[in-house]
Amino acid sequence: MPQLHFSVSEDIAEKVRSRALHSNMTVSKYLAQIVAREVGDGWPPDFFDKVVGSWQGPPLERPPQGEYEVREQM
Repeated sequence: MPQLHFSVSEDIAEKVRSRALHSNMTVSKYLAQIVAREVGDGWPPDFFDKVVGSWQGPPLERPPQGEYEVREQM
């Protein structure tokens, strides 16, 4: 598995160690989780800003949902 190396200030390193400990993870696993979340295959950072309000068709309407089902008590 590839390894990445970088430098941070001592106060940032202490915060990372503290958060990793609080999350019951090693520092390496904690940082790997952050990196995966930030650069993973999720939604691009500005995706929803570009998509919200861009529907070009007729207004969307939710059809009636009917009545709640009544079930026998056990």
